[in-house]
Amino acid sequence: MSEFINKNDENSWFVIANPTAGNKVFNKQWREIKTQLALNNISYSFAFTTFSKHEIELVQQAIQKGFRKIITVGGDGTLHHVVNGIMLQTYVKTSDITIGVIPIGTGNDWVKTYNIPNSIVESIKIIKNKSIILQDIGLCTTKDSKLNYFANVAGLGFDGYVIHKLNNFKKFGAVSYLLAGISSLIRYKKSKFKISFNDKRIETSSLLTIVGICKYAGGGLQFTDHVNTTDGLFDITIAKNLKFSTILLNINNLFKGTLYKLEEVSTYKTNKITIESNTKNTYIQADGELIGNQKVTFTIVNKAINFVVNS
Repeated sequence: MSEFINKNDENSWFVIANPTAGNKVFNKQWREIKTQLALNNISYSFAFTTFSKHEIELVQQAIQKGFRKIITVGGDGTLHHVVNGIMLQTYVKTSDITIGVIPIGTGNDWVKTYNIPNSIVESIKIIKNKSIILQDIGLCTTKDSKLNYFANVAGLGFDGYVIHKLNNFKKFGAVSYLLAGISSLIRYKKSKFKISFNDKRIETSSLLTIVGICKYAGGGLQFTDHVNTTDGLFDITIAKNLKFSTILLNINNLFKGTLYKLEEVSTYKTNKITIESNTKNTYIQADGELIGNQKVTFTIVNKAINFVVNS
């Protein structure tokens, strides 16, 4: 279902909605979204996704038609694909595009960095207020030379394994990440990582390596420290020989963002990093989407896309 218009003025938004988000209550949510957009005098056209990664095609069509402001309706996956559509297109500069987010999906971690609530009413008010930040975007290049962009957090190791297992738990809604995480802790085995950035070469047995632009992943866990989303640098967290018992004892630190204080955890800042593992089940995730395994290079694109945030 879609409603494109041939012309739009500079105040028009294009809304891309994922009807599979929102735990099977999308129709009710969409009615509320339309009501709130009207009440806030927000001019818009819209389209619904109908297949995987449809957002990429829809956002590029919207840009060709003259839209420069996009609203995503869904979770982190919907935002991820919209970002990829913007970064992969060649019609306009990516910094000419602005994204607003109405979070209704299972995973809504990007919005937490900017204090955007999981509320249709409040998130649309934030969009109306138009407080903008020109945020960095990450570029992942996997071993098959495929390019993938991300707006929030990417990683290699345990977090990718959790995403690999997540589909088994999505029916449980908001707690699905926690359940997948507990299940993965029992089954996941640490991998040997070769990590290269700046002048450093690190070889270590590692639970995970996190590459962050924003703060949160996995349903509200904080793996990164001192995040600045516009400084042109990734926040790197390398969790080395963490034991299962240590993780359980420090679950609270994961939610508070103080995991980095453990002696087994190291943090760094860089604009480019290559991570490699010889284990095939070492999955790579970007914004909660699996993008490959074993080897990846992350490069930052400084101040790439405008986002509407909570001022």
